[in-house]
Order: sequence, then C-alpha cells, then structure tokens
Amino acid sequence: MAGHKGSKYYDVYLDYSIVLKHRLSHFPILSQEQLLLLLYISELHSIAASAKRMGVSYRKAWDMVRHAETALGFPLVSKSRGGSEGGKSELTPDGKLLVNAYIQLRDEFDESVKRVVQKFFQTINK
Repeated sequence: MAGHKGSKYYDVYLDYSIVLKHRLSHFPILSQEQLLLLLYISELHSIAASAKRMGVSYRKAWDMVRHAETALGFPLVSKSRGGSEGGKSELTPDGKLLVNAYIQLRDEFDESVKRVVQKFFQTINK
C-alpha cells in the first residue's frame, strides 16, 4: 500500500516488469511469462504439460521458446522424442544459467525498487 488507509494514494501501487530483449529484433527473450514457462519445463519435463499449466496453447509455448532461442543463437530447451516412457524436455545448461541469473536479477531489482517506491510514496504522502 502506498499510504495510510483513507489517503488518496492508498490503492495505488507500482507495477513493473523486467524483459530481456534482443537489440535488433526487439522480440522478448525472457519475460515473466517465459520465465514461468521455463520453470515449468524444468519441473514437468514437458512443454505440453507446461503450456497446459499456464493455460496457453502448446504452439504458443513452443513459439516463446523457439523465438528466444533464435534471438540468442543457442538452445534453452532440449527435447527427446518417444521411447517407452514418451518424450522429455529439459533446460539446457545455458537455459538453466539464464533462468537462475534472471531470477537473481529480478530479486535484486525487487529489493531496489521497494526502497525507491517507499521513498516516492513517502514524498507524495506528505
């Protein structure tokens, strides 16, 4: 909350996101939605199951991965087909590194933004 109950800014909050983009294509490489998808792929070992959990189509999920990989120039997800237990998807070492670094970046941003926003709302609530 941005102020005491009844203040004119009480129901106001800051919303922000961190999106990694390629400088030439401007297509999102890693957004909050893509991060969630990659985390689900890591957990579920399935793009289809991850898409279903997110409530998006398999095609949209696969396009998010494919576009990011194309912009980066290296794979984030490795897929194996078929077999007796079916196919499997998992993050590549580069995919894991990117996800972990993004989470750390986001956590550090959150800490910094919280301090800045508190100062902002203290100023406007005087």
